[in-house]
Amino acid sequence: MMYGEADVDQQEEDVMIVAASECRKVLRLLWGNEPFVIVEFQHVKPGKGAAFVKTRIKSLVSGNVLDMTFRSGDKFEVPELEEKEMQFLYKEGDKYHFMDTTTYDQLFIDEEQLGTTKNYLKEGLVINVLFYKDRTIGVDMQNFVELVIEKTEPGARGDTAQNATKPALLETGYTIQVPLFVVEGDKVKIDTRTGQYIERVK
Repeated sequence: MMYGEADVDQQEEDVMIVAASECRKVLRLLWGNEPFVIVEFQHVKPGKGAAFVKTRIKSLVSGNVLDMTFRSGDKFEVPELEEKEMQFLYKEGDKYHFMDTTTYDQLFIDEEQLGTTKNYLKEGLVINVLFYKDRTIGVDMQNFVELVIEKTEPGARGDTAQNATKPALLETGYTIQVPLFVVEGDKVKIDTRTGQYIERVK
């Protein structure tokens, strides 16, 4: 599936262009021949002079963050990014082995590229992998996953402190904080964006 952006103009040679006045979060643009994503923006309309847009953009390749100011009339090319569904197979050292669910092609993704996603990966899980010019530049995981608690200590008897938590080791090897009533073998729902426990799954 190819990424597209709303409110863009179709130019010659199928190059997609977006105006700075249409900036918004998660919008992707090319800057210095490198794909960036807008993480923060503010439209400014001064009393005098032309309107402009203050943005913070993050490179999808290097992770570098830049603070940029653009005139509302500035235009940028939208990068052609390809997203593929890939299934996690196994880990080997600091590399994670994935398989394309459509073509069955396989590839390794470095631990660094996965970021916090690696904390919630278990064999068989399908995630979206982002490519730019056939190069892996990132991953996109579902917001919630369900994982089994592999190890945790019993809650202290008589501990009635409100919202009290304890550490628990997930089946992926990552440790999160869970309520005292959670026990080994329980399946729990986790927010992958924050790493927070959501609920126990029946």
